[in-house]
Amino acid sequence: MLLLSRLAENLFWIGRYVERAENTARLLNVNYSASLEMPGRARDSWRPLLELTGGEAQLRAKYGRVDTRTISAWLSFDRDNPSSIASSVARARENARGLRDRLPSEMWEAINRTYLGLCFQNEDLLSRDGLTEYCDSARDASQFFFGIAFATFPRDEGWSFLRAGQMLERGDNMLRVLQSTHRGEDRQALSDPKQHAVQDLRWVSVLKGASAYEAYRKRVHTGIVPERVEEFLLLDEFFPRSVRYSAENLDDALAQIDRHHPGDHPEILRLSRWLVARLQYARGTVSAGVEGEERLTLEGLLGDFNRVGGAIHAAYFQEE
Repeated sequence: MLLLSRLAENLFWIGRYVERAENTARLLNVNYSASLEMPGRARDSWRPLLELTGGEAQLRAKYGRVDTRTISAWLSFDRDNPSSIASSVARARENARGLRDRLPSEMWEAINRTYLGLCFQNEDLLSRDGLTEYCDSARDASQFFFGIAFATFPRDEGWSFLRAGQMLERGDNMLRVLQSTHRGEDRQALSDPKQHAVQDLRWVSVLKGASAYEAYRKRVHTGIVPERVEEFLLLDEFFPRSVRYSAENLDDALAQIDRHHPGDHPEILRLSRWLVARLQYARGTVSAGVEGEERLTLEGLLGDFNRVGGAIHAAYFQEE
């Protein structure tokens, strides 16, 4: 049972870390492009991403300054940063290394190749303008890994733990992106056309970071409206990176796990189904502020995701 728990935990965290590497790569890429488009406001364009990945204190302590170059290094290949792309890939590989006899060989080869390609870079990468290529490689490697898993991994309990980790990480990340974007808004400044344009660019970056720009424009015909962008990324039932889609697929994975432990951990499904129900019936009732009786908030949804994650850990991963 202990081996099973360790196996399940490793698969769960492989899903989380590979997804985390992709999310960081997506956000780093679009923020880097945005900083080039408005160089005079580069610091402002980076602030939400720095808040999302733990703030700038450690970055400043290591590099002595905060600018596009140091931020790019810190979030891409710097292994001293636990939130960097390289750190996430290395942790995913470490979890996979203990499962080599249980993973399809193609999955191990994919994650090991990603590790060798992304985890040994240095500032020469920035000198040759290779950041975009690096981020694209990280994103593509994640999608390649999950594609191989989809095609080769048996649909047993292990698959469900891998998928649960991926979907929990994806939903949590999207909520934190929206939360940090809200914190960066200056409502009073929106009367200034220049400030309004900056805010629109920030929301465009959020959409592009989720590969959602085209899907949003196809679904919403009113241009970039922050409330509609947020509604789309939170509540759309068909877009695969929306919070609702992530929550529904997380719940499905947990239901499959429960089939192997019927009735043992009802609290997990109660929490996940409560989260799904809130999102399914939340259209038009989302706010960024403090949760009230009838308001669904980013803070409240983050708490729901965290409670589901905590329940998974307590039920399946803690040693007796």
